[in-house]
Amino acid sequence: MTDLLTEYQALVDKGDLQPDPAQLAILPEFERIRAALAAPVKKGLFRKAPEPPEGLYLWGGVGRGKSMLMDFFASRLDVPARRVHFHAFMQEIHAAMHTARQRGVDDAIAPVAADVAASVRLLAFDEMQITDITDAMIVGRLFEALFAAGVVVVTTSNRVPDDLYKDGLNRQLFVPFIDLLKDRMVVWELASPTDYRQDRLSGSPVYFSPLGAKARTEMDAIWADLSGGQAEALDLTVKGRTVTIPQFRNGIGRSSFFELCSKPLGPGDYLAIADACKVLMIDDIPCLGRSNFNEAKRFVTLIDALYEAHVRLICSAADTPEMLYLEGEGTFEFERTASRLREMQSADWAT
Repeated sequence: MTDLLTEYQALVDKGDLQPDPAQLAILPEFERIRAALAAPVKKGLFRKAPEPPEGLYLWGGVGRGKSMLMDFFASRLDVPARRVHFHAFMQEIHAAMHTARQRGVDDAIAPVAADVAASVRLLAFDEMQITDITDAMIVGRLFEALFAAGVVVVTTSNRVPDDLYKDGLNRQLFVPFIDLLKDRMVVWELASPTDYRQDRLSGSPVYFSPLGAKARTEMDAIWADLSGGQAEALDLTVKGRTVTIPQFRNGIGRSSFFELCSKPLGPGDYLAIADACKVLMIDDIPCLGRSNFNEAKRFVTLIDALYEAHVRLICSAADTPEMLYLEGEGTFEFERTASRLREMQSADWAT
């Protein structure tokens, strides 16, 4: 197999990729891992299995190409590997631990980690971030077991390792996990000056009204471009409850207004959504008023959370922001929401 640098350059020559010095600089690290995993293992009664290569913790700003590089790398591996969003992986771990406990297993982490290690040689995570205390309390022992079993971990994140679970409850118990990551993984900042995600949206409409076939077609086209046509549901755990983003890929979420605002969600839920998504697409925002007052209140809370977190918003709505809420209690308060919806349409929003 040709090395990753050669394959990357071939894509640049075809015009499929824009050459980026920061991306080129990290490719030898990906190639180091690929080549080490691809090397044949010499078998024999007294031969010791080779040490697995160090993993990679790739961090940097939104839209710098981290997820693209991860896709590029993971699709060119010849060993059992899994590419998964970190949130989704942790949900699976919690479910597997619950099943183990129901079987009477006292230490549920051990069999769960063993099952993961038996199925893959490499785990490729997107968007590693720790916001939930239950995750924070188990990742240390989980990853220690995975590393001991020879699993190589490659992950992207928007945060440097020392900022993971920043200001979290009982964070001192989490710090050894950060030390473990830095010991077993090369930490690399992808410091590209280009925000590719923002560039793809720059100058393009991100608010479509009125609702109808045209708005749906525009939303579908943007989703296909940003997600690459691949997505799965993302479940977030908030205070023991599950909040679902129906479609999710590489930090980009898509959901209907109904899913987000017609269910009994609160500020904590919307903060978790804002933390998980760098871009959120909301379909079919209706006109608001007396008949759907509770949904309108939730929508205001959701927009506040997205605005404060600088999440890029793309949506389809029944009318312009100023015309969405014209009657009933709350019209005055909605003026701020309308202003924020208008501001969030600007080309430089979330930069």
